[in-house]
Amino acid sequence: MKPIDRAADDVEPGDLPGIPRPRETLGLVGHGAAADAFAGAIAAGRLHHAWLIGGGPGIGKATLAYRVARRLLAHPGGGGPPGLDVAADDPVAGKVAGLSHPNLVALRRHRTAGAKALPTKISVDMVRRALDLFATTAADSGWRVCILDSAEDLNANAANALLKVLEEPPPRALFLILSHQPGRLLPTIRSRCRALMLRPLAAEDVARVVRALPAPFPQPEDAALARALSLCEGSVARALALLDPVTAGLVAEVETLLARARNPDWGRVLKLAETLAGRDAEARFEAAQDAVLRFVSGELDRRRDEPPARLAALVAVAERFGRAAREAATYNLDRRPVVLSLFGDLAEVA
Repeated sequence: MKPIDRAADDVEPGDLPGIPRPRETLGLVGHGAAADAFAGAIAAGRLHHAWLIGGGPGIGKATLAYRVARRLLAHPGGGGPPGLDVAADDPVAGKVAGLSHPNLVALRRHRTAGAKALPTKISVDMVRRALDLFATTAADSGWRVCILDSAEDLNANAANALLKVLEEPPPRALFLILSHQPGRLLPTIRSRCRALMLRPLAAEDVARVVRALPAPFPQPEDAALARALSLCEGSVARALALLDPVTAGLVAEVETLLARARNPDWGRVLKLAETLAGRDAEARFEAAQDAVLRFVSGELDRRRDEPPARLAALVAVAERFGRAAREAATYNLDRRPVVLSLFGDLAEVA
């Protein structure tokens, strides 16, 4: 399915120009066992009301969730072919892609008309509006589906509002809760869900997805794709970010500066911090974070024979950086101090 034309203010986390969103994607590469678990539960009439689909960003969690939603909404009374496939010309496919199906709600951060930026969290009001779907009976007495993408974006009040409906779910209601880090969720939410963890995709599967992307996506050169595959950790989203020339150049600059962390080039570090502080630099900041984590992991391996206390100091720097990055995202803080502090801390422990 080709990407739907989007208005200029139609923005969601992870959007990339010319790349279909998960709800616009009919196929699923990899995760056969997870798809079979859903298909088997549907066929047996024993579909649990809440599923926690966990795994790293960009590996197919949302694509799987929307496949499940399409299958249930296309065949609300049961029956239909085995598996989760729904034909591209089925009316449900278009309605799910456009989030216009009356029995589906997507609970996610998105920029509303007139807003200058994406909200940093999913608020309790957003959850309550989404849960209005379950206040009445489905139009065709079929399933009502809520896809939460992702649970990490809920603020505390929003998480508690969701928990209440999970504790007493309406009949024929399905909650598909996506999480990059399920261990960080409220235990009470986890306990009411059937957990399904997805593994990172194999490199050949990531390559299949990239090579199958429709125009106007430009097919990458073999060398660029090979580098992206080596760094993406089984994530299509990361691979696509690394194939963007600007992001690839930024990651290369981060790697160069990290390699010289003993004696930082503060002029270049400051320029990097300015680049990553931009309002539209969220995806590139995430790519920079990945580069930092790869650097720390490589350093720990290279210096594994050193005293544990010295390695612990490096781990502490990475943890402080990760915590500061999360707080910057949560509270919409300036990212420049996060970057500058990282290189200052690395210089001290190097």
